[in-house]
Amino acid sequence: MSFIPGQPVTAVVQRIEIQKLRQDSNLILGFSIGGGIDQDPGQNPFSEDKTDKGIYVTRISPGGPADVAGLKIGDKIMQVNGWDMTMVTHDKARKKLTKKNEDVVRLLVTRKSLEDAVKKSKNPSYPRP
Repeated sequence: MSFIPGQPVTAVVQRIEIQKLRQDSNLILGFSIGGGIDQDPGQNPFSEDKTDKGIYVTRISPGGPADVAGLKIGDKIMQVNGWDMTMVTHDKARKKLTKKNEDVVRLLVTRKSLEDAVKKSKNPSYPRP
């Protein structure tokens, strides 16, 4: 999904709620992220046009909280607990996700399969992946 900075973004999103796993004093989400406005989008394997500086899920721990909640590798994180994540640094995104006083993380994510499903429903001749 590409966009022009400063222009409205239209995206098909899915809500995902992750209950953090408590291990001693740590709260575990069970996934890793990549991307951010301070990162090279050309290195992002999930950016279709290699200009997208969004935050993407790069790893999921099998059986972990994110996996159980339905998060997928390649998901683009649009919001975390109501905070816009479309134009943030990698470190800011990490801090929003790992707040110590929040046991639940509510995400809005978009993924290619969601967009394809909507396009197909609007246009039955749209090619399947």
